[in-house]
Amino acid sequence: MSQCIIVREENINATLAQHAIAGTHLLDPFKSFSATRNLPFNILEDCQLLQNDAEVHQHEGDLWLCLEGEARFVTDGELINPQPRRRPDGTVNNNELYASHINGGNGIVLKPGDWLWVPPGQPHQHTCDNTARLIIIKIPKHSPTIQ
Repeated sequence: MSQCIIVREENINATLAQHAIAGTHLLDPFKSFSATRNLPFNILEDCQLLQNDAEVHQHEGDLWLCLEGEARFVTDGELINPQPRRRPDGTVNNNELYASHINGGNGIVLKPGDWLWVPPGQPHQHTCDNTARLIIIKIPKHSPTIQ
């Protein structure tokens, strides 16, 4: 039987107190907190990146909340030369596609307090010039809240 889990403000604040590190990564201690509790969300940091992969998730949507900085997203459009991701065991996962760019699409800038919903099957890509910290929540396609 699963149990409810409360995420306290101090869990978020401890994560945001860290100094930014160049690259893109999930932040600890929240990453460990989320993993040990099997939570479908994390805090992602992008710092001094040119651009992340463009991607499409067939079986889950991404709900983003900007906590700090600004992140530029491109949504919609089409992945250019999409490739399937590989699972940790090396097998192909055709439900997760990635590419270097999106052709067409709409640009969106997220600032602190802004939310962005990217539904399953929707191409998306994000980047930042300085540092952006975002909460990402993964919502399965079969969820009753997703049409």
